[in-house]
Amino acid sequence: MESLTVIKAGTGVLTRASDGTLDGASLVRLVTAIAGLVESGHRCLLVSSGAVGAGVSAFGLAGYPSDDLTTKQACAAVGQARLMHTYGSLFQNFNLAVAQVLLTAADLQTPERRTYVSNTLQRLLAEPNIVPIINENDSVAVEELRVGDNDMLSSQVATLLGAKTLILLTSVDGLLSPETNELVEDVPDVNAVLGFAKDERGRFSIGGMASKLQAVKNSVDAGITVHIAHGRKPERLAGILAGEKGLSTRFGARV
Repeated sequence: MESLTVIKAGTGVLTRASDGTLDGASLVRLVTAIAGLVESGHRCLLVSSGAVGAGVSAFGLAGYPSDDLTTKQACAAVGQARLMHTYGSLFQNFNLAVAQVLLTAADLQTPERRTYVSNTLQRLLAEPNIVPIINENDSVAVEELRVGDNDMLSSQVATLLGAKTLILLTSVDGLLSPETNELVEDVPDVNAVLGFAKDERGRFSIGGMASKLQAVKNSVDAGITVHIAHGRKPERLAGILAGEKGLSTRFGARV
């Protein structure tokens, strides 16, 4: 799908750092930006984290339940419902419907199931007024509840669908130089910057910059241009896709 853009939003973008609950204002800005892209003719697919983080408050937890798998999965079950309800209500304001697709690693690794996933997503994307929203099926998956899960998931989905662009939204403007702390705007070779990553993460998130760079490497090797950009500034998405400088770190596709 030549013009497809896959956008991945991390937990740190979608939830409040203080208590892990969904950040309504952040979601409004993100949905508004994506709706604007769709209206201008872009086909967009959203890979959304936030299910576990959105569910922690229902269990009275002070942070991410990193050592309790059962509680993680229970939080995901509650949080995913909250997340999709919010997305559905917000996108409806723009006359857009949402489609939930929950995946596990096996769905993308088993050839027959991979074909089913591809066919379903292609059919959804053929409808101009539907925005597919993908997350890992964290309420039943085990090995997927690890660092970088949705970074890698977004890369695999983008590769599966032949996306043109993958945008990883995070809590910083992009990749920062360790010497100057300034934004690195273009990276011709991702291998040269793997050491730049500080694998930091919030209490309610899973992935860090290191996992993002691994997802970047897999994507550019598959011919996909990747951007790492600030998820709290989604109004930049249109400019990023238009090629404006200074809004993200761009990793050029290898051809």
